[in-house]
Amino acid sequence: MPEQQPNNLNATIDFKQSLETDLKAAFESTNVEESPSCFMIKPMNDWIEEAKNRPIPNMLFSELWYQREICILFADTNLGKSILALQISNSISKGIFIIGFKNEVEPQKVLYFDFELSDKQIENRYSKSYTEHYLFNENLIRVEINPEQEIPAKFKDFEEFLCFSLEKAIIETQAKIIVIDNLTYLKNDTEKAKEALPLMKFLNSIKKKYGLSILVLAHTPKRDSSKPLSKNDLSGSKMLINFCDSCFAIGESIQKNGLRYIKQIKQRNTELIYDTENVIICTIEKQSNFLEFVFDSYDDEMEHLKPRNNSEQISEIIKLKNQGLSNVEIGTQLGISEGTVRNKIKKADTN
Repeated sequence: MPEQQPNNLNATIDFKQSLETDLKAAFESTNVEESPSCFMIKPMNDWIEEAKNRPIPNMLFSELWYQREICILFADTNLGKSILALQISNSISKGIFIIGFKNEVEPQKVLYFDFELSDKQIENRYSKSYTEHYLFNENLIRVEINPEQEIPAKFKDFEEFLCFSLEKAIIETQAKIIVIDNLTYLKNDTEKAKEALPLMKFLNSIKKKYGLSILVLAHTPKRDSSKPLSKNDLSGSKMLINFCDSCFAIGESIQKNGLRYIKQIKQRNTELIYDTENVIICTIEKQSNFLEFVFDSYDDEMEHLKPRNNSEQISEIIKLKNQGLSNVEIGTQLGISEGTVRNKIKKADTN
């Protein structure tokens, strides 16, 4: 008597045949000639030939921000994000460099969207007690929200109206350098990935459409000041960090009041230069009528972090080890050497 095939095998064969039939029908019914595609398809050599005709990106703020990049600058509240952003904008608008940093572009328009400070606060920062005001270049154009403007009916919400107005300002001024201070005004909740993705799509679309260089300021959620700065400190980092071209952050030093350090978090146009072992140390000063970051030196980030309790650090190492991380991975995450991790684990095993 011939052996019968199991019912589940017959079901699998039927399903496979049904799937093949459905796929074949779908392809045959689709008119590829009439359907547009979202892709641009060319041989790799053609892409490179086209790229040769475009200019090489120049530095806007050393290796931290290049032309035609979306760059994110993030830091905790009151660490000087706006101070540094306006200082960078001033240097680009005048075609000058900040001492200790590089600027490779000629004077050009900068559109500074200021959603943080009032005009009176700006005046205070760039004057001597509201006298002897600093003279900015006419290339530096400041934009703020008009509180009396109602949202037109054709926009579904304030965010949509804001993005429309931002693009309109870019068209009207013909500016190629854009600074947005800060991110929360474009999207209410950038800590959620679903909110961050549309935002970065919008910024990327206007960057490519108009050939822009965009610097976006962002806050960090509450963080452990004993740990090195990382991409995980950026609100909504899982999405934001993936869609930006470069990113750097400002940290607060424990060594003295007003001492800050700048750390490179992500880059595409260069190697990682200002990492944990080589952060840029600056002081915030106002020697005359201009509040600014003043370059001091380069240093190891660990020298500027809050000391950690030894038992607390050992507990964290053991926790990460139990999660399957290697000693090198643990060291990278905690900002310590592999040898330190190994010794701490050995000490914990002994105890």
